[in-house]
Amino acid sequence: MEKTCTEVWKNCLQIIKDNIPSQSFKTWFEPISALKLDGKVLTIQVPSLFFYEWLEEHYVGLLRKTVKKQLGDEGRLEYNIVVDKSSNSGSPYTTNMPSNGNGAEAKMQSMPIPVSINKDIKNPFIIPGLKKLNVDPQLNSNYTFENYIEGDCNRLARSAGYAVAAKPGGTSFNPLMIYGGVGLGKTHLGQAIGNEIKRTMPDKLVIYVSCEKFCQQFVDSLKNNTINDFVNFYQAMDVIIMDDVHNFAGKEKTQDIFFHIFNHLHQSGKQVILTSDKAPKDLAGLEERLLSRFKWGLSADLQIPDLETRIAILRKKMYADGIELPQEVVEYVANNIDNNVRELEGAMVSLLAQSTLNKKDIDLSLAKQMLKNFIKNTTKEISMEYIQKLVCEYFEVPVDMVKSPTRKREIVQARQISMYLSKSHTKSSLKTIGAFFGGRDHSTVIYACQTVEDLIDTDKKFKGYVHDIQKKLKMS
Repeated sequence: MEKTCTEVWKNCLQIIKDNIPSQSFKTWFEPISALKLDGKVLTIQVPSLFFYEWLEEHYVGLLRKTVKKQLGDEGRLEYNIVVDKSSNSGSPYTTNMPSNGNGAEAKMQSMPIPVSINKDIKNPFIIPGLKKLNVDPQLNSNYTFENYIEGDCNRLARSAGYAVAAKPGGTSFNPLMIYGGVGLGKTHLGQAIGNEIKRTMPDKLVIYVSCEKFCQQFVDSLKNNTINDFVNFYQAMDVIIMDDVHNFAGKEKTQDIFFHIFNHLHQSGKQVILTSDKAPKDLAGLEERLLSRFKWGLSADLQIPDLETRIAILRKKMYADGIELPQEVVEYVANNIDNNVRELEGAMVSLLAQSTLNKKDIDLSLAKQMLKNFIKNTTKEISMEYIQKLVCEYFEVPVDMVKSPTRKREIVQARQISMYLSKSHTKSSLKTIGAFFGGRDHSTVIYACQTVEDLIDTDKKFKGYVHDIQKKLKMS
């Protein structure tokens, strides 16, 4: 009986999974699907050109050996690459895997030669009248990949950023747009890319500039009649990192000048990195032609970090400052400051200052007292919504699924524990609890609470789940 493409690829994945780190497997191989098996040729579909380039550069040898093990020495692999998911023009673009595995390098060879910087160009970052041949990249040396904690919330953006740093202008995502809410690490990641490029390619001309600073420089150049010097300076860069491009909104002339700078850099094979608080499709007040260029490359979002990532960030901060704090204090901070990395680090700085300057050991009660300005819900009554959020985060299930009619075991478990804790930790009636969790009646809540109590008495593992969540509620 002949194997299907799905069976062959499943067997390949089993081998690959045993040979690479689990996180790499999750990021680069789980999104791939088998498309067809034509004789000895297996076709797999990858989500983007970025995936194709990354696999070709890092895993082509492993892929080739694995396919040959499943299909014999004549076994070959082809990629079906989704170039534009939003396109209505039929099937995705398909390309064969290069036999020499050097597809990305071949692409680099066809890039135009970068323009050289003119020594007479005026640098808008230095005091007028002073000449400086070396361009200061305006980067913060503390913003590095090493200091950037990876989690599910930022994995794609971080991986893309690292790929850009390895081959600026030589990947398919140019520009790289990094977007997300306040304090989630956009500036850190953008500057980390710049620092990595300067570390490995010191001759590259890299510049970091905020959108507001760029607009100010443009206005100054208009006043001083030095607009050509301003444009020439930015067009001479190899890498531009433009922070907070949403601030271009309403500034038509500045948008127009950046549009021309962007076009020159992109056509010259230079790298553009952008950060924004919104996705390109949600940016208002920007010209359509500029927005369309922002969408050319890869748009990667930064989400709110989960509990494990927040704890890892705190531990990294503690290690860097040579300070140790009790586990319960770290968990208290991570549980209560859950929407902003900047606030999370600020809270830790306050604790570290107290510990260092006063030579005191920080315990949980002192931490609660010190962090009242950071933690808004210290004295707030625990709500059903918060309980639901905590339980879903603990079991890694979507919040909206708990209120749905699904009978999947993990969802039912999260729902029943949420009802049990809502009855124990809030003043809500059974009817109110049932209504909150998807319009269920009070008898469903009674049954859920009884089920949880029975499992606590008979299932040691389940009892541990409930105990862990109750511990987190007490820290609230």
